[in-house]
Amino acid sequence: MNLKTLLSTQPDQLALVIGNGINRYNSDAGLNSWDAMLLELWQRHTKEDAQIIPLGISLTEFYDALDLSSQLKEKNLQKEFCDFLTGWTAKEHHQRIVNWAKHNKTPILTTNFDETLSNCLALNLHHADGQRFTDFYPWGSCFSESEIRNPAREFGIWHINGIQRYSRSIRLGLSHYMGSVERARALIHKGEQRLYTDDTVTRWNGEQTWLHCIFNNNLVFLGLGLDTSEIFLRWLLIERAKYFKHFPKRTKKAYYVYAGRDISQGQMIFLKSVGCEVVKESSYDNLYGDVWR
Repeated sequence: MNLKTLLSTQPDQLALVIGNGINRYNSDAGLNSWDAMLLELWQRHTKEDAQIIPLGISLTEFYDALDLSSQLKEKNLQKEFCDFLTGWTAKEHHQRIVNWAKHNKTPILTTNFDETLSNCLALNLHHADGQRFTDFYPWGSCFSESEIRNPAREFGIWHINGIQRYSRSIRLGLSHYMGSVERARALIHKGEQRLYTDDTVTRWNGEQTWLHCIFNNNLVFLGLGLDTSEIFLRWLLIERAKYFKHFPKRTKKAYYVYAGRDISQGQMIFLKSVGCEVVKESSYDNLYGDVWR
């Protein structure tokens, strides 16, 4: 199994889950690195020199430590982080992937905040949840050519952890992720239209959000570490696996595609336990190159 085979098999049933690896591919060293941006904010707010994020603290926890340690009386860390993204532009591989997704009616879910992917096609932001829209959790908002009726079967670009233009939506810290867990849990488990109802469920609370893709598409993870800092997304994969165990007929597949150094044993155990097949490519060119043409 490789990425080329995955993409050629029922692409309209897939959803691409894209991380910051797509921005770091073929970029200058250090550019587009979340670690570097957090370290710069740390020095700016605490006046302490920091060259690396030390062992024993995750990226999400480091952000919360920064928030608590800041010596500035007035601050907006989410907006400052968004300011770092100004000027990011799409490259050829961004364009190739977005064009492929559009052609195959494949939704893109991204953990990135920048709007580089949507800029490839000059897409507009549509709010599927209408009057319930909030810039704090714009989960029903996606970049597309027109309004989306079924997020799982139409091309659109959805932002899991927030969108650059809405700084309040940016999820960076552990407390932010816990808020996302609470919101998702309510959509999945509470109310008459919760996800867990019976075998005849046709509508549920999250069907007009990117969550609908999580539970109704075969997922392909690309350029995403999915390490222990990705608390919210890992929790969602656990919920997804439990849901499929409860309703076996609804089971969908998932694939973690990566290149470079091998993933850890713990990472492998986690991915397999949530039903995610691990696919290693020989180079990053195989992840972002001609396979998308």
